[in-house]
Amino acid sequence: MSKHQKGLVHSFKKSIKWRFTMIFVGLIVLLLVAILLANSFFLERYYVRDKVHTLEEAYETLDEMIIGAENQGEGIDALFPDDYDSGDSDTGTEATRYLKTLTETANVNIVILNTQTDQLFASFGDEGFQARKLNEYILGNRRDTTGKVIETFKNYSIERNVDTTSKNIYLESWGYFSDNATSFIMSMPVAGIKDTVRLFNKFLIIIGVIAVLVGSLFVYMTSREICKPINDLARLSEKMSSLDFSARYEGASQDEIGVLGNSMNKMSENLEQAIGELKTANNELQSDIENKTKLAVRQQEFVANVSHELKTPIALIQGYAEGLQEGLAEDPATRDEYCGVIVDEAKRMNTMVRSLMTLSAIEQGKDLPDFALFDLSEVVQGIVTKSDILIRQQNAKVEVDVPEGTMVWADEFKIEEVITNYLNNALHHLKEPNAISIYTETLPERVTLHVQNSGNPIPEEDLDRIWDKFFKVDKAHTRSYGGSGLGLSIVKAIADAHHQQCGVRNTRTGVDFWFTLDRKQS
Repeated sequence: MSKHQKGLVHSFKKSIKWRFTMIFVGLIVLLLVAILLANSFFLERYYVRDKVHTLEEAYETLDEMIIGAENQGEGIDALFPDDYDSGDSDTGTEATRYLKTLTETANVNIVILNTQTDQLFASFGDEGFQARKLNEYILGNRRDTTGKVIETFKNYSIERNVDTTSKNIYLESWGYFSDNATSFIMSMPVAGIKDTVRLFNKFLIIIGVIAVLVGSLFVYMTSREICKPINDLARLSEKMSSLDFSARYEGASQDEIGVLGNSMNKMSENLEQAIGELKTANNELQSDIENKTKLAVRQQEFVANVSHELKTPIALIQGYAEGLQEGLAEDPATRDEYCGVIVDEAKRMNTMVRSLMTLSAIEQGKDLPDFALFDLSEVVQGIVTKSDILIRQQNAKVEVDVPEGTMVWADEFKIEEVITNYLNNALHHLKEPNAISIYTETLPERVTLHVQNSGNPIPEEDLDRIWDKFFKVDKAHTRSYGGSGLGLSIVKAIADAHHQQCGVRNTRTGVDFWFTLDRKQS
């Protein structure tokens, strides 16, 4: 058996359904064993005791009738008349009707003898044979029976006798009534109780096996329904342990399991929020540590780069302003041209200053990512929609292949800025057939987003430098659309702030920019 199979068997044995079923089977088997033991050791005694009790009640009832008849001066002849005919109800008395009922219901054969008048009454059978049998018992001259005394009373006793001829077993009560003149014998055949118990136990085992099989199936099906919400909670806890907090318990019950499920839903929401906050705090801590060592160097580089980049637009603004001041542009067209240059350079400076402020804030850890879980496909579609005018102006064909439900952990607004920079860069360097492709590659822990265009490749020696501040591969082309050389630097800063990677590679038809993000664990 493989390890996987052993694990399944072990899991099955530990399941609640299995334990419920085994408890039920154990209880049924225990109950069956208890009944079998009770039948084997106590049923026969109970059966005999019940028959003995019947004989005792019969004696007490008849004795009361005889004593009552004597007190009324009638004697037992009035109770058992000579003309009694069991087929004629008019000849019956209270005593004969009682004896008839006793014979029919309890199979008791009764012989009563008045020793003073020798009057004999028998419930059924040969009266002569019954009289001889009674005399043998009274005189102690029994020949065909062997007996065991069960109960002994003042005037009579009850015995368990075996007929040596027929091998039949009887319970017999014999002796005198309270008047000491009326003798009797009551005989009750006793069935072979041991054979009956053995047959009953065999039947009980068959019924028990059927009950165990049917009951086990019923308990298993019932426990499966009971355990279904428990299994849902178990699967929910497994997903939570894998940091997947999207699953929710959907049961509608109001019992303990429902309360537990609702509590786990709330815990899942709180954990998702706490992990997002923890990622943000952890990222802030890492950024603080990194920024302390790099801050001084970055400040020096920043001042040098800003001075270099601002030098040209400031010189242009100053030159054209001085030309206006000295009257070099006397006609309106020339003045408009001079003013237009000044305005364009001022706008370029303003754009560059804003980008520099954004970049500086990120690098100095003043604008750290606010981590949250969001759908990357929705962000990409939103950016493409907002850029529709620019896309149409460039006559571009944009193809998006980002699966719906691509959930990632990041700062949604900063990632939107990264994708926008990539898309604008692709549009500004587009060549025939003017194709742009935005797609993702999914790994177990990360997602890589690609923005690929058809255009001129980047020189191999410049691939590592394009992330530097103010670096421009084609300075003339970059200046023509107002680029400052800071867009890719901002992308790199955002990727570093997320502790992710970004990169670029030349393809057969153009250039492919990419960056990575943490994805939600499935």
